[in-house]
Amino acid sequence: MRGRRIGVALGAGVVALVLAACGTTEAPAGTPTSPAPASGAQISVTDARGKQITFGGPATRAVGLEWALVEYLVTLGVMPVGVADVQGYSAWVQAAPLTEGVRDVGVRGEPSIEAIAALRPDVVFAASDVNEGALTQLEAIAPVVVVRDADASDPLGQMRRNVELVAQVTGKQAEADQMLAGFDSALAEGAQRIAAAGLAGRRIAFADGYLDGGRLSIRPFTEGSLIETVSQELGLVNAWPMAGDENYGLASTDVEGLTTLGDVEFVYWTNKVEGADPFVEGLAGNAVWQSLPFVQAGNVTRLPDGIWMFGGPASMRQYVDAITAALAG
Repeated sequence: MRGRRIGVALGAGVVALVLAACGTTEAPAGTPTSPAPASGAQISVTDARGKQITFGGPATRAVGLEWALVEYLVTLGVMPVGVADVQGYSAWVQAAPLTEGVRDVGVRGEPSIEAIAALRPDVVFAASDVNEGALTQLEAIAPVVVVRDADASDPLGQMRRNVELVAQVTGKQAEADQMLAGFDSALAEGAQRIAAAGLAGRRIAFADGYLDGGRLSIRPFTEGSLIETVSQELGLVNAWPMAGDENYGLASTDVEGLTTLGDVEFVYWTNKVEGADPFVEGLAGNAVWQSLPFVQAGNVTRLPDGIWMFGGPASMRQYVDAITAALAG
């Protein structure tokens, strides 16, 4: 299972797979008509495409094709009827667990149009890089609200806008306000803990890694990544010298690339479903790794599994709790 890599690559590849699976841009035969939305005043939203979508009332039968969107729904109190890769979500996004009744609509890279249609959703939330062909298929089933996953120029602002968009569609604005206020409070409390421990300004290098045939590829979360920005709000300083991509602020390096970091707190993230720990087991006996100042000083921390680093306020609160506990005690 490679949930993290799929998570940041969802887009054109997904669409190609969807189209390949279905072989048509027509809706599947026998697609049922979506149920009427809940009663209430009309709701109009403008999604990431700039498209205005109007609902007859708050949407209640939602399908989520990207895990951050699913996290928003669950934490707002709307349990989705369908989620892409339920098993993967449950392993990687423990801040907002699903109930047993949630149906799996395929892996995120290959959602099942037929499975989604069978659920008769009144809204499908999708990532912003789904192409027009796939959208045509989905929109034959239900209105599709497209959300931009991430924006390295304003990661926290993008997260807040996404939460507010999902809340508007589902009629959960009050819950969204409460959620975001709680996140802001957690950030402020975390910053106080970091400062009280004398760690304000401490340099941190956050990363994950992948073992492939014994070779370790490291993915730095650089300036503009959601984690880097939250860390900065806590008073920590990004130590990665390289630039990341324009959406997620992610870069790529190898163990030799770590030699430029110097005295830092090296913090990484993985999950037991990935198998061997990429840094502990993957670099066991590696002379370069063993020579690094932060390794020799014992300043290497693996965060608990199940914190989704591309998630929403609930996951970011988990991150704040974990990083402050690890560094400040």
